[in-house]
Amino acid sequence: MSVFNSKMKKKYKGFFVVVNEKGLHTRPSTELLRCATSFKADVTLKYQQEIVNAKSLLGILILAADKGAKINVEAVGEDAEEAVKAILTLARNKFNINY
Repeated sequence: MSVFNSKMKKKYKGFFVVVNEKGLHTRPSTELLRCATSFKADVTLKYQQEIVNAKSLLGILILAADKGAKINVEAVGEDAEEAVKAILTLARNKFNINY
């Protein structure tokens, strides 16, 4: 039997692989930031041993993720699932960047 506590926050996880030729540089990082900040949930990104706030441009850039990097995404909050799904969709669409 599972017990639901209304004070517990929703958590949702996913991952994406960076497909942009130049990796997760400033332009795609800015798009990721815009997406993450449109949600109330706390969103974190993990690459290798680094865990950063997805609502921080400097944090995203610290990841220095090249093409092919697997980035784990985790969100906690009322709209956590929507936040993760939106970020994964954005990543699949190459962060809306066309070279």
